Amino acid sequence: MKLCVINGPNLNLLGKREIHFYGELTLEQINELLLSEFPAIEFEFFQSNVEGEIVNKIQLLQKIADGLIINPGGYAHTSIVIKDALQELVIPKIEVHLSNLAAREEYRKNLLTASVCNGYISGFKEMSYIAAVFLLKNLIAKKGGEI
Repeated sequence: MKLCVINGPNLNLLGKREIHFYGELTLEQINELLLSEFPAIEFEFFQSNVEGEIVNKIQLLQKIADGLIINPGGYAHTSIVIKDALQELVIPKIEVHLSNLAAREEYRKNLLTASVCNGYISGFKEMSYIAAVFLLKNLIAKKGGEI
């Protein structure tokens, strides 16, 4: 099974930025956590601060990945083009957010991109990614994929 993990803008600053919201781990440490928790899964990790690069990556996934975990960062609230790319992607996909968006500013509660994913997880810091992998494994298995 191959899962792609896409991280959007400013997530390259994890470990330094607003630790009370996003946790102490860097993005690389989160990636290493996924690799150690799920050694049987092949992961591809991608991070970009550029909207178009994220769209390009999503468009490539149909043929190379069984599932997607995406943390679009601030683009979750604003990007119609990422939403459109996700809508065309028919593999299982879960959106994750490190912080609890329901407890944050009002504008963060509008999730354009999550509306075209199988679901979203918010508020569990790095554990959001762990939960997403668990759920994707089950979604893929129900579609007849391997675990």
